[in-house]
Amino acid sequence: GLSQLHQLRGRVGRGSQKSFCILLTGRKLSADARERLKILCSTNDGFKVAAKDLELRGPGDIEGTRQSGLLNFKLANIVSDKHLLETARSLAEKLLENDPELDSAVNLRLKEWLQSVKGQTLWSKIS
Repeated sequence: GLSQLHQLRGRVGRGSQKSFCILLTGRKLSADARERLKILCSTNDGFKVAAKDLELRGPGDIEGTRQSGLLNFKLANIVSDKHLLETARSLAEKLLENDPELDSAVNLRLKEWLQSVKGQTLWSKIS
């Protein structure tokens, strides 16, 4: 995958001497392969490479061994809803930082609901 090629490229350039990483391919490349190589040629930023790899391959199975494909999340798409998920995570972290036991009046209904579904919900499948 892209991430492995990016790591290889980084290992080549670790010495004190100037170095080059030259990748050769066969003549016939799929559109996806061409897109991957364009990303690799356009940036040295590992985060950008990983994000594009995630977008192209899909995240795979978080709980299993499958390394590509789509997840079966019910509420969100991990790629197209990235900003929404980051915002939700940030808000949840702030909520728990300010009220870790969810004891304030404004959070009591949330606490009661979470206790009512405890053990009944597979949280890894919602997003």
